[in-house]
Amino acid sequence: MILDIRGLSLSFFTHDGEVEAVRDVSLSLHKGEIVALVGESGCGKSTLCRSIVKLIPSYARIKKGQILIHDRDITDLSEKEMRHIRGTEVGMVFQNPLTTLNPVMTVGSQLREALMRLPEMTKEKVEEESIRLLELVGIPDGKERLSMTPGEFSGGQRQRVTLAIALASKPELLLADEPTTALDVTVQLRLLDLFKRLAKEQGLAILLVTHDLGVAACLADRVGIMYAGRMVEIGDTDEIFYDPRHPYTWGLLGALPSAERSDRRLTAIEGMPPDMANLPKGDAFADRNAYALAIDYEKEPPMFSVSPTHMVATWLLDPRAPKVELPAFIKRRQS
Repeated sequence: MILDIRGLSLSFFTHDGEVEAVRDVSLSLHKGEIVALVGESGCGKSTLCRSIVKLIPSYARIKKGQILIHDRDITDLSEKEMRHIRGTEVGMVFQNPLTTLNPVMTVGSQLREALMRLPEMTKEKVEEESIRLLELVGIPDGKERLSMTPGEFSGGQRQRVTLAIALASKPELLLADEPTTALDVTVQLRLLDLFKRLAKEQGLAILLVTHDLGVAACLADRVGIMYAGRMVEIGDTDEIFYDPRHPYTWGLLGALPSAERSDRRLTAIEGMPPDMANLPKGDAFADRNAYALAIDYEKEPPMFSVSPTHMVATWLLDPRAPKVELPAFIKRRQS
């Protein structure tokens, strides 16, 4: 196992009080596996991703839990120790490559800077490896491209350059936080295919943060659904898309365009996510949940096991709960 998050809770301490951004989240990631985190904006998925390498604001604090990378708990490591982990064991690709790349330095200089951290690198090897990395991520004519600045690349190419830099230290874990959001569909698909290839051919474990269930469906081996800082459902991709059990997951899937709906209408989840600085009693999703039970307003549900790989936090799975009718589009998928 490359990544093992155990009961992680993280809060932001602001002038307005404590904001519980991540609440008791557990997640594992194995070699060559792609796991997608999905949910509405503000649900905590990006915060969870960044907390793995402690790229969190100074006013944030991990309250409890463990983050293990290769069985080593990194929760209490210093910033100096974390810089080494970020530069060697974990690579990162974020939504806007312009916030990662230095606009006045050539791409070659930035790649060389990343490669020189490796002890076995000589000047000749660095040049050779820089060209190889650009070609690996789908940028041809690498030798000529090394002398270009980020502004001379397209948006999709810049994202590939950040990926090349992230891969320079040969990490086993890649954190990708909304890496395709700013790209057009064609470029997005090429980048997703590249992620798949890296996972399959190089055994790279990838944690992908996305608001797009379509991206998760075509890329991920497993999908985690987050709401109000908590993991409310996690399972194999087929389990999430064909046998979802949480009403929030039903709502997200109902908002997806689908040929299965004859009227082509999309449904929206009514209401708004809760104020994370003032979470309601019980289940945070209760006020938006058409299937809410009385207990949802009193007590937060535990994780129920649907299968060895499928866990869901909803009182509907309690043996005492009444049976509910699945949304029609879910039943059509299952038939």
